[in-house]
Amino acid sequence: MSNYTKDIDAVATLCEANGSSWNTINPEYVARMRAQNKFKTGLDIAKYTADLMRADMAAFDADKTKYTQSLGCWHGFIGQQKMISIKKHFNGQTDRRYLYLSGWMVAALRSDFGPLPDQSMHEKTTVASLVEELYTFLRQADARELGGLFRELDAAREAGDTAAEAAVQDKIDNHVTHVVPIIADIDAGFGNAEATYIMAKQMIEAGACCLQIENQVADEKQCGHQDGKVTVPHADFHSKLRALRYAFLELGVDNGVIVARTDSEGAGLTKEIAVVKEPGDQGDQYNSFLDVEEIDVADMAEGDVCFNRNGKLVRPKRLPSGLYQFRQGTGEQRCVFDSIEAIKAGADLLWIETATPNVQDIANMMNEVRKEIPDAKLVYNNSPSFNWTLNFRQQAYDIMVEEGKDVSAYDRANLMSVEYDESELSALADDKIRTFQADSAREANIFHHLITLPTYHTAALSTDNLAKEYFGEAGMLGYVKGVQRQEIRQGIACVKHQNMSGSDMGDDHKEYFAGENALKAGGAKNTSNQFN
Repeated sequence: MSNYTKDIDAVATLCEANGSSWNTINPEYVARMRAQNKFKTGLDIAKYTADLMRADMAAFDADKTKYTQSLGCWHGFIGQQKMISIKKHFNGQTDRRYLYLSGWMVAALRSDFGPLPDQSMHEKTTVASLVEELYTFLRQADARELGGLFRELDAAREAGDTAAEAAVQDKIDNHVTHVVPIIADIDAGFGNAEATYIMAKQMIEAGACCLQIENQVADEKQCGHQDGKVTVPHADFHSKLRALRYAFLELGVDNGVIVARTDSEGAGLTKEIAVVKEPGDQGDQYNSFLDVEEIDVADMAEGDVCFNRNGKLVRPKRLPSGLYQFRQGTGEQRCVFDSIEAIKAGADLLWIETATPNVQDIANMMNEVRKEIPDAKLVYNNSPSFNWTLNFRQQAYDIMVEEGKDVSAYDRANLMSVEYDESELSALADDKIRTFQADSAREANIFHHLITLPTYHTAALSTDNLAKEYFGEAGMLGYVKGVQRQEIRQGIACVKHQNMSGSDMGDDHKEYFAGENALKAGGAKNTSNQFN
């Protein structure tokens, strides 16, 4: 017996026990409303999606083709439409397809201050609010889809079509939710470990099962693809990792997932010299990467900071800003060190920001990590900050050179040019882009591939195209041909925008509450019927 049928029976028994005052309550309507409201709280969602994500991690360990993916979404509607599209195009399933919540998009698009750079200047509560908003829209997508199935069920019953009724009932009983895991960006924790813990709890209570935190100084935070990044010693970062775990466990999300991101590959600065308790410990290793000069005590200037390294007095090179710099060329070594220590401190997944999307470069670092942590898995940012076309055409160019092919027709410095779009080199590059996620999952143990800002860029591109046509000579045809006609032909759900906003569900509730007296919006004069 399905949960739907069990609910009908349970409510029928309850109504009967309450006597005549409950005679007008339809038990099946209650069962429908319960099915449309499967998740009651954000914690329900966090527990469900954490279990889902852990199962996916185990599946990936057994089979590297089972990597997961997500797209960054900056509004609940965007996340909702993404998941509706996934279900439409992939047999009603959402397997291994998540949502990503980017701190960059929160700063640039969701702050009350207006557009801000990715420097953790936006309100702390905005991230949790967006998590809640995304899940509100995903739950509404469930309710809308189930509402359509309930209509189909009623129509099949009215027609006396028992086969159709059974088929629809099976869809209801085995409905696949639009609710999927969200990997949520908590930046560098927005303060000290206590601030990180408080904010983490708010995000988890909103539904986040996976939190991504980076090892930058919270009040110096920069976008991972910009200069000027300042990292912190491991002791500072690991206290925040523990704060996240305590937040998950306090709230009963025992399977909560922590992603530890290191920006060391592109960060050449630190604000602190780490504390060393004994030779060779974390602090000592962190300090070993500092750019220092050996000096004599007599050479010390007023205010100099110096320390002992292997019995010698050394002075770390200090910038006018007061920051210390690491030795050039140590970025990859520091990434490996950061990653190993983060997993030892309780992180579940790693995130390494790289300068370019190169499978071999990522694999080289992960291979070093996996010598010590064999099952270490990576979350990788397939970032729009990379010029993917240029990067992969240059990689293709270099491959062709290694293979002894004639590349005289190509200018390596100008490979972005449209003149190469139909070339052999372009075809090779595009094929490498197409297989990048599968290749790097296999070669570098990347469990999750995400694009941080794709829907930001698609919104800008589609709006530019519409504005160009609508305000130009095409006029209304610019909208009809470029938007509405495509929505109709491609079966885009929001072509019936009243239905998408919940109008039909509102009609259902009117009927539940008022019976034949209900004044419905979905009658014969509803212009949305033109899209049936």
